[in-house]
Amino acid sequence: MKIKVIGYLRVSTPDQDLEKNKAEILAFANERRIGPVDWVEEKISGTKDWRKRELGQVVASLGQGDWLITPEFSRLARSTLQILEVLAELKKKGVHAYVLKGAQHINDSIESKVFLTMMALFSEIERDLIAARTKEALMARKAAGVTLGRPLGTGKSKLDQYRPEIEALLKNGATLKFISLRFGVNETTVSRWVKRNKIDRTPRP
Repeated sequence: MKIKVIGYLRVSTPDQDLEKNKAEILAFANERRIGPVDWVEEKISGTKDWRKRELGQVVASLGQGDWLITPEFSRLARSTLQILEVLAELKKKGVHAYVLKGAQHINDSIESKVFLTMMALFSEIERDLIAARTKEALMARKAAGVTLGRPLGTGKSKLDQYRPEIEALLKNGATLKFISLRFGVNETTVSRWVKRNKIDRTPRP
């Protein structure tokens, strides 16, 4: 079976030049003799859930022995949690993930396992920081006289009572998956609830 080799490139703005990145990926592929590179280019914010970007389709299409090469971790996502999710999924499927910056090769090696363990630690720290920022934001809203807690009347969703906290989490870059795990519901429920309540998901710059 032919091995797939994907050069994944993501930029946030249309005017960013990708040619240098392409040259570096081609040089690596030629040096390793792993075959021709197919390009996947996205012009989209890295804060958007990776599963809902073209990257999600790419990861789903790759299998044992395939390659995904990217210039740096930040091209995959803008949060440690999402980067870890991408790398863990690729490793589970037996895909070689290679990040040019830092020469990080994620495979079945001991070094990769150690690296992913460290990434998981950083991800936990990031979640703690998000929770801390959320708590500070809620305290600031309370001090400004905003009423927190369950809205008056009968709520139709378990999430209604947590609306201020969920809004703060989204503003601080939390994913729908993170929120679903935090409040004990599935990700689809969170997504529908956010859309129904027309909650702004744009993270703070």
